[in-house]
Amino acid sequence: MSDHQHDVAALERESATAARLFDVRRIIGGLFAVYGVIVTIAGFTASEADLKKAQGININLWTGLGMFALGLFFLIWLKLRPTVPPSAEELTGEAPQDTPAS
Repeated sequence: MSDHQHDVAALERESATAARLFDVRRIIGGLFAVYGVIVTIAGFTASEADLKKAQGININLWTGLGMFALGLFFLIWLKLRPTVPPSAEELTGEAPQDTPAS
């Protein structure tokens, strides 16, 4: 393997790592999961006055559980369908060239 091919392979691995790291599903899922846990805890510690203001519905508990479920959905989606970074040919707009058989 030539140095150029080695460099291209290393850049493709780095590109794949960056694509997975900055996938918006990871950020959204992580934030919703964390905030969902926080709001759910607030729902468990709700006072009677809080429940009375919300007409007897523990809004923090239900909202927190919904947020947590949405966060898990995004994280599971990310795990089941990972991001595939574009190939070098797709980035440059070139069609892959056939190599002659030897």
